[in-house]
Amino acid sequence: MYGVDSLYLAPEYLGNVSFLSTVIVGSAVGVFIMSWNITTFILFSRHFKFLASTTNPFLKYCINNAIIPLSFLLFYFFNAAVFGRYKELLTVWEIVLLTLGFLFGLIISISASFYYFFRADKTINRQMIAGDERSEEFNSRDQSHIVQTSGGSRLMKIQSYFHNHTTVKPVRDVSHYSSLFIEKVFSRHHFAAVLSIFAAFVFLIIVGFFLDRHIFQLPAAASITIFFSILVAVAGAFSYFLQSWSVPFLVLLFLLFNFLYKYEVIDPTNKAYGLNYGNRKDRPLYDRESLQSLCTPEHVEQDRKHMIQVLKNWKKKQPEKKPVFYLITTSGGGTRSATFTLNILQYLDSLSNGRLMDKTFMITGASGGMLGASYFRELALKKSSGYPVNLQDKKYLQNISGDLLNPMLSSFIARDLTSPAQKFKVGDYYFIKDRGYAFEQKLAENTQWLLNKQLKDIEQDEFNARIPLMLFNSVITRDSRKMIISTQPVSFLMKPAFDTGRISEMDPDAVDFGALFSKQDPMNLRLLSALRMNATFPYVLPNVWLPSKPVIDVMDAGLRDNYGQETALRFLFVFRKWLMENTSKVVLIQIRDRRSGGWEHPFESDNISEIITKPMLLLQYNYYKMQEYSQNEIVSLESFINDKFYKLSFQYAPRKEDITAALNFHLTKREKINIEEATGNENNVKAFEKFKQLSMISKKQ
Repeated sequence: MYGVDSLYLAPEYLGNVSFLSTVIVGSAVGVFIMSWNITTFILFSRHFKFLASTTNPFLKYCINNAIIPLSFLLFYFFNAAVFGRYKELLTVWEIVLLTLGFLFGLIISISASFYYFFRADKTINRQMIAGDERSEEFNSRDQSHIVQTSGGSRLMKIQSYFHNHTTVKPVRDVSHYSSLFIEKVFSRHHFAAVLSIFAAFVFLIIVGFFLDRHIFQLPAAASITIFFSILVAVAGAFSYFLQSWSVPFLVLLFLLFNFLYKYEVIDPTNKAYGLNYGNRKDRPLYDRESLQSLCTPEHVEQDRKHMIQVLKNWKKKQPEKKPVFYLITTSGGGTRSATFTLNILQYLDSLSNGRLMDKTFMITGASGGMLGASYFRELALKKSSGYPVNLQDKKYLQNISGDLLNPMLSSFIARDLTSPAQKFKVGDYYFIKDRGYAFEQKLAENTQWLLNKQLKDIEQDEFNARIPLMLFNSVITRDSRKMIISTQPVSFLMKPAFDTGRISEMDPDAVDFGALFSKQDPMNLRLLSALRMNATFPYVLPNVWLPSKPVIDVMDAGLRDNYGQETALRFLFVFRKWLMENTSKVVLIQIRDRRSGGWEHPFESDNISEIITKPMLLLQYNYYKMQEYSQNEIVSLESFINDKFYKLSFQYAPRKEDITAALNFHLTKREKINIEEATGNENNVKAFEKFKQLSMISKKQ
């Protein structure tokens, strides 16, 4: 899910899948295997009391439980080889090298663990003998006879065990040892095990504090695996030490954390970087009356006049008396949509002689598509400022398709869950570094820091139409209203335009971010945060909590409008009169990361269990299709009302269904190639041709 498999099957370190990256992941897997052995040894050693009479009992335990980790490793190596060959396009030699790296790291990790336990075993034996020199348990003669029923317990009957990897021995009779002695032997081993897991926890804390340095940005697979190693060990410790009280203790712990969160003693929530959260006195109310006050007829008219001035500024740039008015909408879809969007924009720009951004008035959309569009806009701005930028250079596709998942999940483990204490500053305000911060920093790094701006830095450029106006959308989880983030006031988009004489009053279904948070320094918001709020994948990225009363949180724009058309069409309707008088045509360019028509991935019932689950999963499987059907109706009405309206749709449609790029923030080499090839599919070729025709008509005028 979300490309997590690629983190394990082709781990990246310092931007590359390499021998070193697999060494690190192999070491982490070794830690997990040992943690699993340690935990099960602690929990179940009472069933194998005969181990107390052997040398290195923990080693014996690991040897006899090796079948499970060995089976996992064989399964892993097979899948990693297939993934590397067909997804990352690696050679056989490269796959062998990566496998050797993994094994090298695994062996080092397990060897270090056994060395630690061998030393611990010797120390334990010395302590036991020193403390019990006259003990009957130690001075008794070794009874060499075998008691077949003495191995194991009432639940587990054991007659023989692997003494080493080749020798099988029958279990010894340990009835001549007291239960107290056996418990002491095992408890000393348990203490040694707890120390080793504590060391792993400290390691994660250290990594979290130095995560901004590239060398500490371990492969996400390693961080995740080490965290689960700790989790397994902690769960085992709870069960061992608290016994039947472990569940009640966890319930009480949950209630305690819930109490502390409720009364704001702890605050694990993510913030919009740049907003003022300290001004509690002037936090805006989020209720019906407050939203209605933001979009009164007076406010709407004032903001509409302001936007008309922006439209006039755009028209002044156009050589034609009545230019073609272009709007671009992009769909969600993670990095595949970001890459496909940038690729389409590059080609459209080449067809318009490098003037695509000058011709375009507005860009809006959801999730990944807005990442690609924002990057292209900033590149065009840099070029217009006199820098030598070739907008068709393929290196920009490599930049935007760069991995975002590794640093994000590494931060989730090393910072969010382990050491959420570091802070950074935006303007006058401080924020906690978490996986949201890691996402923004990596996106900024991948895009040459061009997106590392605040809204106030682009406010005048958008007003003067030096660059296209961008509307960033997100969804308020409280009531599914749309949060519209813009440098310009947009109260006219808060609810559909209607004739109050014929239609009863409507409540707002969208919120003007700048107006609602006018006292929280909204233009100080990072552009990267606006993009993240627009692209908050559930669970992968944290929801962004905003300083209102009550507090609201927002997530991915795709939940409400995955294609960006709703906002664009509402804008066209509000300014239809100005557009009719001042433009020759209105062209809506839609860039989407899936085919239109709703034929992809039909929801089929293949087994009897889906008779039960189908009603519950229907919305999940068909949600985007239902959005498309509804928006097609609106588009048809717009074209009926306005004969100047055109729509061009560019679709990511791979040549083969089985090689479709996954919906996530990480792309394999094959997926990157596949996305680039999809630019030239039959549908897109026709759309490019139509774009050229419309551009030629504009030139003639």
